[in-house]
Amino acid sequence: LSKVLNNPAAKQKVIYITYLVAALDITWLFLQFSITPYLARRLGFDTIWFGYLQTTVGVIQLLGGPIYGRFADVFGARAALSVSCLASVVYFLLLAVADNTFMLFVHKLPAVFMHVLPGAQMVVADLSENEKRADALGKLGLCFGIGMIAGSSLGGTLSTRFGEKFAASFAAVGSFVSLLLVLNFIPKQTKIHTVPESNKKGSSNSVFNLGEITRLMKFPGVAKTFTVKIISGLPAGIFQVMFSIIAINFFQLKAEQNGYLMAYFGIVQMVIQGAVIGRLTSRFSESSLLMLSVGISSLVGLAQAMMTNVFHFCLIVIPMMFSLSVFNVITDSMLTKSVSPSDTGTMLGLCASVQSLLRTVGPTIGGFLYEAYGVPSFGYIQCIINAAVFSFLLNTGGRSQPNRP
Repeated sequence: LSKVLNNPAAKQKVIYITYLVAALDITWLFLQFSITPYLARRLGFDTIWFGYLQTTVGVIQLLGGPIYGRFADVFGARAALSVSCLASVVYFLLLAVADNTFMLFVHKLPAVFMHVLPGAQMVVADLSENEKRADALGKLGLCFGIGMIAGSSLGGTLSTRFGEKFAASFAAVGSFVSLLLVLNFIPKQTKIHTVPESNKKGSSNSVFNLGEITRLMKFPGVAKTFTVKIISGLPAGIFQVMFSIIAINFFQLKAEQNGYLMAYFGIVQMVIQGAVIGRLTSRFSESSLLMLSVGISSLVGLAQAMMTNVFHFCLIVIPMMFSLSVFNVITDSMLTKSVSPSDTGTMLGLCASVQSLLRTVGPTIGGFLYEAYGVPSFGYIQCIINAAVFSFLLNTGGRSQPNRP
């Protein structure tokens, strides 16, 4: 551990390996997105039942996120990332053998442990300097973009040419490669203080200690930033979980075309995360960038409400990905800076649980809105909610930046 923490080159090597593991994980995730909607439709799922399937994943990951973060703080980065990669192997093997409705639901169960991205974020947050943290976390988003392009293109191609079972098996082998990388290159601990401060005061060291998880909400600025993250992220979250249905039914895209569209998402995200966010964070305060992302998100909602074809959507993707990328990186950075270094894993686990919460309520709300009011309803709701959040942030001014302990 001391060799890594005291050697900048060794630190950088660990961060690069972490980026690689994250990129591979996102690749297999998006490969799966090119399989599941079409497999579900073949098994007779309608929009509502597909919503239930997505909700199941959301609930499972919502329960697992905070506990996983706490596990990472207590047992270290290598153990946490190893558990996630192993769970991914099981997840994809179950998907490969899923040939009925029951098995399609069962294959989602290992998702309770599948939190490679929060684990990677913890390693990067632990090993990066405070002033460079937003940029370092932004580079993880660059990995997300690479994974999105590779996974979507690969998933569409493999499932079209060799079948869905082969594509899922391919992802299982890929997840095993990630596991080997973690075991060989990620240090057991990445924290300077391996025991959370609260534990020194006699608190329980248990992974399941909910008091240790909820305690973080009492830090200055955390509850407010966390609330903004949930409320502002809800409309975009609903649109994202419903997008596979929108692509098939509203845009009438085939699996391969959907793969190319997701790859386009990835290219846009790579440019934003790799070339734009670092420059913005060095010039502007995090509270200003948070307001900017929420304001743009409101305008994106209005544009989504008015789009009628996939070309319109391709134009909207650029400001949409910009606002999403800046919003997620800035809120994660603000929240990890608000807690002590020994609690970053738990905090990032809570951040991941926000995404899971959106995936939990999103499909049910999204399925209802889609059936009752159509695609424009997603855009109008996003516009109204984010306009309200923007007004709230404007009224509270710079105080939206949490104080650092």
